[in-house]
Amino acid sequence: MKEIQMIRNIGLFGHGKCGKTSLAEALLFTAGKNTRLGKVDNGSSCMDFEPEEISHHLSLSSAFNTFDWGQHSIFLTDTPGDDNFLNDSFSAAQVVDAAILVIGAVLGVKHQTEKFVNLLAENHLPGLIFINKMDRERADFQKTIAEIRAELPIKAAVLHLPIGSEADFKGVVDLLSQEAYLFDGNTGKVKKGPVPMEMQNYVATCLDCLMEQVAETDDTLLEKFLEEEILTGEDLRQGLIRAFKTGKLYPVLAGSALCNFGIEPLLNALIDFLPSPLERPAFVGVNPKTLEPCERKSNLDEPFSALVFKTMADPYAGRLSIFRVMSGSLSGDTFLNANKDVREKFGQLLLVEGKNTSPVDCVGPGMIVAVSKLKETVTGHTLCDEANPILYVAKPPISPVVSYAVTTSKRDDEDKVFAAISKMLEEDPTLRLTREKQTNEILLSGVGQVHLKIIGEKIKRKYGVDMELQTPKVPYRETIKGKATVQYRHKKQSGGHGQFADNWLEIEPMPRGCGYQFDDRIVGGVIPRQYIPAVDKGVQEVMEQGILAGYPVVDVKVGLIDGSFHNVDSSEMAFKISGGMAFKKGFMEASPVLLEPVLNMTIQVPAECVGDVIGDLNSRRGKVMGMDSGAKLEVIVAQAPMAEILEYATALTAITGGRGQFATEFSHYHEVPAHLASAITAENSRGE
Repeated sequence: MKEIQMIRNIGLFGHGKCGKTSLAEALLFTAGKNTRLGKVDNGSSCMDFEPEEISHHLSLSSAFNTFDWGQHSIFLTDTPGDDNFLNDSFSAAQVVDAAILVIGAVLGVKHQTEKFVNLLAENHLPGLIFINKMDRERADFQKTIAEIRAELPIKAAVLHLPIGSEADFKGVVDLLSQEAYLFDGNTGKVKKGPVPMEMQNYVATCLDCLMEQVAETDDTLLEKFLEEEILTGEDLRQGLIRAFKTGKLYPVLAGSALCNFGIEPLLNALIDFLPSPLERPAFVGVNPKTLEPCERKSNLDEPFSALVFKTMADPYAGRLSIFRVMSGSLSGDTFLNANKDVREKFGQLLLVEGKNTSPVDCVGPGMIVAVSKLKETVTGHTLCDEANPILYVAKPPISPVVSYAVTTSKRDDEDKVFAAISKMLEEDPTLRLTREKQTNEILLSGVGQVHLKIIGEKIKRKYGVDMELQTPKVPYRETIKGKATVQYRHKKQSGGHGQFADNWLEIEPMPRGCGYQFDDRIVGGVIPRQYIPAVDKGVQEVMEQGILAGYPVVDVKVGLIDGSFHNVDSSEMAFKISGGMAFKKGFMEASPVLLEPVLNMTIQVPAECVGDVIGDLNSRRGKVMGMDSGAKLEVIVAQAPMAEILEYATALTAITGGRGQFATEFSHYHEVPAHLASAITAENSRGE
C-alpha cells in the first residue's frame, strides 16, 4: 500500500458526449496501464464494457480503474453524463477527493456542466478543467473559456494555451514553464520547445491575467503583486497549488483524448495541483449508538471506516459492493455494517479495474475497493471498525419521475422478470417497484424512458427474459352527483326452489373522500335480518367492478328502505343479486360521473423557460397554484390530472433542454370533463 500522500482519488465529470470515457482510456494508455488506446466508438474501451454501453456509445454507470504515474497511484472514477444516469455521478462525488471537469471544445458549456459544477461545490471538491476535442472541426478554445467564465460559478485559471486549432491542433503553451509542449501525432508524447513567435504577446497577456488571478486568492501575494506588478515563478506556482487544492481557482488545460494529445501534461497537473487524501477535510458522521457527531480524518492512524457508494449485481459472480476507504486500514476479513449493526464477513479485497478485478491484501484512505457477496450491505451503508463505530449519511438517490406498467410476452416468465428486477433494484437505487392496487398493475419507476429501456435490455441479457413496458392505466373512479330511489325485484323459477328478493334502495352522494356507507332502515321485518348483509355485499361487489367504465365506485351512501321476501324462494344469494342490480339501476339514475386523480407538481425550470412550461401545463389541463424563485431556478407549483402527465418528463426535457426537473404527489380526485369522460367510457366499452 502506497503512502497516503502519494495517492490521488479523481473523478471524471462532464456533460454527455464530452469525451470523459475517451479521456479515461487516454490516461490509462499514457500511464502504461493499457497497451492500446481504447475507443468508445469501436467498442474497445475498457471503461465502457457493458454490452448496453457499447451498443449505445454511452456510459450508463460509474466505472473504476487504478494506475501509477511516477511514484503516485491514481484511483480513477469515470461517471455518466447523461441525465438518465446521473445518480452514479452524484454518488461518486461523495467519495472522490478531486475532479476533472471535462468540457467539449465544440459543444462548450451545457446545462449538465452547471449541474456538475454545483455538485462539486456541494461536496467541497477542488478540480481542474480539461477542454477536450480540440482537434475537432469547429473546436473553439476562446469561446469555451468565455462560456465557462460567463455561465459557471467558478474562477477558471488558464494554464495551457492551444497551439493551432481543429485539424492543426498540435500542442499547448504552458504559462508556468513558458514552454511549448508539442505532441507527437503517432504516440501523443510531449516534445518541449520554445513558445512560437506569433504567440509570445498573447502568452504574455495571459500570464499577467494568471498572476492577477492567483494574487487575488492570497493577501500576501496580492500585496506583492500590487507593489511589484509581477510574481516570481515560484510565488506563482505555490500560489496556484494553494488556490487549486482549496478550490479557489480551477486550472484549465486543453487537449484531445482520442488523439492522446495533452494527456501527459494533464497527468502531471493531477499530481501537482490536486490534493491527496491527507489534504482533504475530515469526513463527518455520527456515532450510531449515541447519534453524537463524530469525524474521521483520512489517515492511517484513525479507525477503519468506509462508505459503500455503488453495488454491482451479476447473475454468476453475485453482488459486488464498491466502497471508498475514508479512514484507517483494512486487512482482515470482517467489518461492522453500522446501518444494520451486524458484522459482515468477506473473502477477498479487490481493486476494480474496468470489468476486471485484482486482489489486494491491505487498503487505506483514498482507495476505492470492492468485496463480493455481502449479505446485509447495500448502497449507502457504512462499514467500520466494530470497536469504533461511525455512520456516514449517504445522499438519497435521485427520485424516479416516470412509471411504466411491467408486463411479459410469456405468462411463464412473470416470476423470472420480477426476480430480475429485484436484482436490478440492488444495483440501481433510482429504480422503484410498486403495485397499483386499483388497476392491479406492477409499476416500474425510473429517472427517464431511456433509463427504463436500458434496464429492460440488461434484464434480457443477464437473465434471459423479456420485460415489456406499457403506459400505466390511470386509476379513475366513479361516483354520483344526484339522488335516486329505485326498486329491483329478482325473481327466477327453474324447477324446485326458485329465487326471490325484492329491494328498495335510496342512493345519494357522500362528500369527496368519505367512502361508502350502508344504512339499514328496514322496519317491521319486511326483509329478514339474515338477508340484509347480503344486500350490502351485493352493492359493494358492484361498486368494486364499476358501472360507467369499469372503475371502482366511491363516495356514495346506500339506504335499504323497503322490500319483500318469499318464505321458500328467498335466500342470501337472491338478496345479494337483487342488491347489486338495484344499485346499478339507481347509480345510472343519480347523475353518474367519472373522477380522475389530480397530482401536486413542483417544477424547477430556468427563468427563460417559465412561459413555455406554463403554456404546456395549461394545454394539459394543469393549474398553476403559485411561483417562487430558487437560487438559480424558478419554482412553479401546480396541479394537473395524472392522465395528462404520464410522460411529462420527456416533454419537460424538450422544453427546457434538459435543465428542468419536477416532483409529484397525489392531491385529490376531481370530476373528469364530460367530453373526456364520454371518450373514456366508450374506450372501456370497446375494450370489453
